[in-house]
Amino acid sequence: MTKRIGILTGGGDAPGLNAVIRAVVLVANNRYGWEVVGIREGFDGLLSGAPVLPLTEERVRLIHGRGGTILGAVNRGNPFVKVVERADGGVDSLDLSAEAFDRMKDLGLDALIAAGGDGTMAIAQKLVTLGAPIVGVPKTIDNDLNLTDVTFGFDSAIVTATEALDKLQTTAESHHRAMVMEVMGRNAGWIAMMAGVAGGADAILIPEIPFDINVVCEKIESLRRDGRRYSLIVVAEGATPVGGKQEFSTLSGGVMRLGGISYLVGEMLANRIDADVRVTVLGHLQRGGQPTPRDRWLATRFGAAAVRLIAEERWGYLVALRGTEVISVSMEDAIRQLKVIDVNGAMVQMARDLGIVFG
Repeated sequence: MTKRIGILTGGGDAPGLNAVIRAVVLVANNRYGWEVVGIREGFDGLLSGAPVLPLTEERVRLIHGRGGTILGAVNRGNPFVKVVERADGGVDSLDLSAEAFDRMKDLGLDALIAAGGDGTMAIAQKLVTLGAPIVGVPKTIDNDLNLTDVTFGFDSAIVTATEALDKLQTTAESHHRAMVMEVMGRNAGWIAMMAGVAGGADAILIPEIPFDINVVCEKIESLRRDGRRYSLIVVAEGATPVGGKQEFSTLSGGVMRLGGISYLVGEMLANRIDADVRVTVLGHLQRGGQPTPRDRWLATRFGAAAVRLIAEERWGYLVALRGTEVISVSMEDAIRQLKVIDVNGAMVQMARDLGIVFG
């Protein structure tokens, strides 16, 4: 039977999303003869009434190497907690999940693929409990979604961060500076850990291990005593000092955004050591640009597997990578807890053996 399936991309963008979209369209068309349409702007698109985007093979043929998502993404679109501004300037928080479900019916969707991280999967899982036929594709550059070994976008982010650290190393060595580089990672330090080790960092500060700045200072001083007059410190945006809390920046309009811990670390270092300190924040550079071949490959496998989940009517499941195999796991299990770095695990121990400090 011919089906009409939709796909949306929720949360922050990540390299590889377009490769997922392409794979869904090609597999749905070529193997099953199904129609695919794109929902713009994540779950907000289900509520806005905006026209869907017909996804033909011709439209998606060359998008697998493009960054971002042709469907757009909204990282605050939650139909269960929809913030609506009142005429008096106040705001109300409404549950519009039933309207989102009805919108799926109005569009004639037999199934929906939601590509996103833990927030997107939490929304999708709750809609499934209402009867919505949804399957998931895990996406986050932070790599913190549970029950999958890796998510696409992560490899591209690591490559960007490692290349940046390589560039900072050469100028740090030339000017004898302590370079602090901030990367993404709200609650999990996977990018900081992987890029830090790959790029030769001397200190890696991650959310899982509150840091003592004096330990970092001692590492820098020991390097100087050994004749090395530069150092590299990688900081995840969600890292915290011992007894402290995460740093936030205030944007125009009073909007709070996580970030700025690297400037605090830089200030702490400058007040404690006799060294020229510089801070670099990579920010959204980690989300942008072309996906690596590895991310294109993984995203394509995930997109194809998601279509097979629809054929099997495995609602409430998402695809995942376990070893070299693509499997399926329940959304409920996947969002139960975040995947964070084991502070007593082999990865941290290896880094310590290399001489890297975590504060």
